Amino acid sequence: MLEAKAKRNPQLTRERLLGAGFLEIYHSGYQGADLGKILLRAEVTKGALYHHFDSKEALGYAVVDEVIAKVTRDKWLDPLAQAADPLVALIRIVQATSLSEADVRGGCPLNNLAQEMSPLDEGFRARLAAVFLAWRTAIAHALKAGQKQGLVQTGIDPMDTATLLVATYEGYISLAKNSQDPRILQAGKRHLTRYLESLRVS
Repeated sequence: MLEAKAKRNPQLTRERLLGAGFLEIYHSGYQGADLGKILLRAEVTKGALYHHFDSKEALGYAVVDEVIAKVTRDKWLDPLAQAADPLVALIRIVQATSLSEADVRGGCPLNNLAQEMSPLDEGFRARLAAVFLAWRTAIAHALKAGQKQGLVQTGIDPMDTATLLVATYEGYISLAKNSQDPRILQAGKRHLTRYLESLRVS
């Protein structure tokens, strides 16, 4: 029944493949991802997969461009673009980071794939770098706007500070994943919040 619906709705089929591909890559890494498991999760045939994606690599690239980039946009870029106070927005985003067992165990999808594939495949490296750059740029633009509003200290460089925030945030997530200890990520959220508060104009 689902397969019949998918045939009538190619866009739905593509979305299911992207969702299934994302989950398989998140759980097993790109190199360990099994196309058979992706097909089972998406409930489509191999023919449907190759109708939308020429190869496993093409599916992996689309996961970065359309799924991981969207996760980053929804969590960071959109809230910052709409924020009246960038520091309040950044603190809310940091504090909203999940401490659930599944999320601590899995880590950050963007960083996981960057660590795995950046040394191995230029297509992945360039796409992941673009997501990181968009993330850092969004934070930098928000901080710069906050400086103009008199909310953020003028002595900081917005892009350098954005890079520090992203690197520190990802570092805590990686340490928590490696130790399987949410307390490390909780400490990271606490320290990042204090740092962001320190950027405020007195």
